[in-house]
Amino acid sequence: FLFVFSPHLVRKPEKVCWVEAAGTVRDGVRAYTALHYLSQVSPGKTVLVMDGASPFGTIAIQLAQHRGAKVISTAYSLEDKQYLERLRPPVARVIDVSNGKIDVAESCLEETGGLGVDIVLDAGVKLYSAEDESTSKSQLLPHKHDIITLLGVGGHWITTEKNLQLDPPDSHSLFLKGATVSFLNDEIWNLSNVQQGNPAIFLLICACSPGTSDMLFYFRPQLDEPIPLYEAKVSMEIVQKNQARKRQVIQF
Repeated sequence: FLFVFSPHLVRKPEKVCWVEAAGTVRDGVRAYTALHYLSQVSPGKTVLVMDGASPFGTIAIQLAQHRGAKVISTAYSLEDKQYLERLRPPVARVIDVSNGKIDVAESCLEETGGLGVDIVLDAGVKLYSAEDESTSKSQLLPHKHDIITLLGVGGHWITTEKNLQLDPPDSHSLFLKGATVSFLNDEIWNLSNVQQGNPAIFLLICACSPGTSDMLFYFRPQLDEPIPLYEAKVSMEIVQKNQARKRQVIQF
């Protein structure tokens, strides 16, 4: 069984079902790009994964743990919090931001002894004051100043916020910390060059299989039930409206 990616073919392990393989690729390559190429995660690092119960967050947590990093994650609901607490190996700390009363920066600094986290993978950031935000989800996002505050010296901030605006004081704070900001878009898996995409897709397709090896055991995608082809249009509309919490896979 082969997957076509760029000019390469990647063999699908026999123990991996097609649904899991298809549902892992996009989020897997994004997570691999963020943690391997943009931030070079390594043992002993502390990684903050925002919205860890999302499909992308789930893969990112598992990949960071596989690399020996300590992982902190935020949860946007009680259901998300319970899901993250059931992950094995366990997340070091789950920060429940659903009630809007928990300070993410304070919690991260407390968990790291005031040093800050080494790598932040956000799920968007709040650019303006609370009264200017319109949607309920945006109310749960951390402010960009909170991200800068909780980032440690030499840290890496990987952002999915395409309209991120850093004012001079923000840049000055990042400068003093020697920190970096990198951008990660949703289609990075489709834009990756040969060097980035091929080994990433190979790793992450194999990672679905519990029988492949110990180091690949932990990876599990967040998937909904397979959707028949005749429901593809409805499913696509749900995805485009950002109403799908899990990855949707069309089964022919």
